[in-house]
Amino acid sequence: MSRTLKPRIVYYRILNYQADALELLARNFDVVELNDPRDDTPDVLAHADALTAPLGFPVTADRMDASPKLRAIVSNTTGVPHIDMTAAAARGVTVCALHDEQAFLEQITPTAEHTIGLMLGAWRRIPGAHAAVLKGQWQRSDWGAPRMLSRMRLGLVGLGRLGKKVARIAQAMDMRVNFYDPQVEGGKASLEALARESDILSLHAPAVETTRGLVSRAILASLPRGALVVNTARGELLDLDALLDLMESGHIAAAGLDVLDGEYSPAFTEGLAASRVVVYARSHDNLVLTPHIGGSTTDAWSETQCLVIAKAARALGVESVG
Repeated sequence: MSRTLKPRIVYYRILNYQADALELLARNFDVVELNDPRDDTPDVLAHADALTAPLGFPVTADRMDASPKLRAIVSNTTGVPHIDMTAAAARGVTVCALHDEQAFLEQITPTAEHTIGLMLGAWRRIPGAHAAVLKGQWQRSDWGAPRMLSRMRLGLVGLGRLGKKVARIAQAMDMRVNFYDPQVEGGKASLEALARESDILSLHAPAVETTRGLVSRAILASLPRGALVVNTARGELLDLDALLDLMESGHIAAAGLDVLDGEYSPAFTEGLAASRVVVYARSHDNLVLTPHIGGSTTDAWSETQCLVIAKAARALGVESVG
């Protein structure tokens, strides 16, 4: 039997594409399914016209060289730190991701919404209050927050697409908003200056080598006593041990974290339950943790997955696409 004329793509089940995205994939490609890139074989890579790219599994120059027919890499992510973009460009491989889809991304809002949700959840200790009710307790005096969010100053670390969306929502809640972003005029001159004047610090910077540890112990200590910290960007930006030290001392009153450093390592969950941050959250109601669900709504997943699949189909000259 002759091989299908469709280009071949390697899809990894760890991506958990939505049903409509899988249907679009099958309509436009000859799909090879594997659990994750650890299941790659030389034969699979040798015949791949396109690769999907889960976070935590770098698409390196060597992996591209092992895929001599490769013409497209597909990743429904806004950042592409897991893809060697220089190597891809040198080999004529098109990277089909969301980093260059700003107009489309303006309509994708769940991460900004979740940021506000974490602010409320951590500051008002909503998970703890809920747990108390489940135990039959109904005492609102146990759950008073220190003050209204409308009386607090929000400092945004980064004023890109998501920072701007969070700013608009916060301003609608009567919060005073400022920011630090070297790429945008009108913000604070330094991150330390922003921290000194922020009751809430919310992280929205990209994860690149120069931003690792950006929100350091010194920055966190510069926050006013009783501050709130929220991170829906990347775990690498934040000194987590320093945050926990300052929460234990009472300097930082609460935090909401949707991301943790190292979360894309395949072995990440093996030690998660015993990690310092989870142990702290288990015994304190002022830290809310969510498993990187900022962008996790079914419609957002579907729309972003279908977009990058369609981009790849067009890049490979597939006629059916939509």
